[in-house]
Amino acid sequence: MSSPTGPASGLPVRMPRPRQPGRHRRPEPLAAPEGAPALVLAVPGTPSGAVRSLADEVVSIARSELPGLDARIGYLDGDDSEFPTLQLVLVHAAEERTARFEQARAAGVDVREPEGPVAVVVPLLAGPDNALLRRIRQAVMESRVAAELTDVLGPHPLLAEALHVRLSEAGLARADRARLFTVATAADGIILASVGGEEAVQAAGITGMLLAARLAVPVMAAALDEEGAIASTAEQLRSSGSQQLALAPYLIGPELDSTLLDAAAKEAGCSAAEGLGAYPAIGKLALSKYTTALGIAPQQPQGAPVR
Repeated sequence: MSSPTGPASGLPVRMPRPRQPGRHRRPEPLAAPEGAPALVLAVPGTPSGAVRSLADEVVSIARSELPGLDARIGYLDGDDSEFPTLQLVLVHAAEERTARFEQARAAGVDVREPEGPVAVVVPLLAGPDNALLRRIRQAVMESRVAAELTDVLGPHPLLAEALHVRLSEAGLARADRARLFTVATAADGIILASVGGEEAVQAAGITGMLLAARLAVPVMAAALDEEGAIASTAEQLRSSGSQQLALAPYLIGPELDSTLLDAAAKEAGCSAAEGLGAYPAIGKLALSKYTTALGIAPQQPQGAPVR
């Protein structure tokens, strides 16, 4: 038993830590507001089990960052059965919101009729791809559901971090420059491969500058879907002194044609890293687009410091 002055056993007592005042006080955890629109992840590319697993992981990360979040997945090329289309997912979200309102009113609850967007649609794209974005916008319009479409996820420092990790996983970059060890296969020049035309290359180039700062090697962006662009960029890097190149896809995965990537790597005479995939930053950036659209984001997700 314990006494007013302490435990009889002499063991220390763990006292609650006082709440820290002022600007260093930890922020209250953010939760999704009641009745908030759904986050609908718009997934491009041919649906498959691997694509679904990737999309599930992305929305799982988003849910873990924002408790109470209603997150759904709509496939741009879905089949409305195993892989529901973006249009169908939006229609179902609208029907469910109306049903909840009518049930509450029938139960005598004093509720206001829902207003504002039913959903916030976030494209699962690292960079701009006008062809895919037009299709996503068309699907939203054809659903006739009040939905807001956000920008793509990049450019952002977190994507540079993700690219760094994928390169290091493939043995093409040091995991941490601050540690004094070498990677025999580390590249001294990086080709950042994008899809979506010149605008996509320019956007990839911004993230490429952040990646170059992390790795201290030159990084150049090139279009994966433009004939000869990867080979030409490889030649530019080699002419400037880089001898061991690596190809890093500035792509998440569903929109990536692996045969195109393999052919480009062979053409450039270098190894390639994996796509960004379900790296945690992807889920955080998708959530950031959602919360910013609703005005409930305390701050943008921050990238890890350059090391």
